[in-house]
Amino acid sequence: MATAFQVTIDCADPARLVRFWAEALGYEPEPPPEGFASWRAYWLDMGVPEEELGDEGELGDEGDGEGVDSIVDPEGVGPRLWFQPVPEGKVVKNRVHLDLKVSGGREVPLATRRQRVDAEVERLVAAGATRQRVLGYAGVDYYAVVMQDPEGNEFCVA
Repeated sequence: MATAFQVTIDCADPARLVRFWAEALGYEPEPPPEGFASWRAYWLDMGVPEEELGDEGELGDEGDGEGVDSIVDPEGVGPRLWFQPVPEGKVVKNRVHLDLKVSGGREVPLATRRQRVDAEVERLVAAGATRQRVLGYAGVDYYAVVMQDPEGNEFCVA
């Protein structure tokens, strides 16, 4: 039996990354557990000290998604992503990153894959990502773009 898992991303501003990654992946902000008005109320009820929850903007009681720190696949297929607030900023390259597969795979002509990747890159730049570099080599049937999310976490669009 496979082990269930979530992807945890350390960050300074969970609400900002919830908005970005929900848009990037087609995910939805995860509602608080049944019986709780907010994630903050849930974590306080579980005994998490208030100082570990950050400010109201990170895990507040707002109804606009500001208090959400996780996103889920609306179809229930992909893993849950949790954005964990941490005090330190990012200083080195990620050792793990997400690859967003949008090209259609090797059965699709390279020119079409490039168009699909480039269109997705433009959409993600508009959502707050930064383009870093292209991974495409003459004579190689591969094309991807390395990007960074709004807090500098690397990911690829391929």
